[in-house]
Amino acid sequence: MRLDVELSAGQASPATALVDALRAIGRADPDGEHALDRHLDSEQMRVLRTRAAALGPARHYLLEVEWPELYRRADRLRTAGTPATDQQVRRIVSRMDELSALFTGGDAGISAGVKAAWHDDPAVMPGEPAAPAEDWREPAAYLDRARRNSG
Repeated sequence: MRLDVELSAGQASPATALVDALRAIGRADPDGEHALDRHLDSEQMRVLRTRAAALGPARHYLLEVEWPELYRRADRLRTAGTPATDQQVRRIVSRMDELSALFTGGDAGISAGVKAAWHDDPAVMPGEPAAPAEDWREPAAYLDRARRNSG
């Protein structure tokens, strides 16, 4: 199921770079993995795969339930006009960062590579070549503002 459909009822919402990267690794379609290969070396790809596999059944819950719900909450706050500096938004960002660290091991290089792959080819990463890249830009910028102001 497309994450943007899962995240909203009728309005396109953001997809996360890491969620889509992990889905790309698990798909038979090599395009998503190829996009990652341009930004992650073989060791980084191995780490990403290994850490995702080590989560076992929790991987499904985190990728398919918790992460999308966090994005739905954040997008509702954004569309309601809640400032990115609001404590509710900052808590969401904090949890998203915790989840990201579970998959990346906190490796800044892996995180940067996944984000770069998403920015280079946003349609390929979620496996939806027809999906408009703009769907995720505003919500992602909102969360980035919250992240910068959470220190």
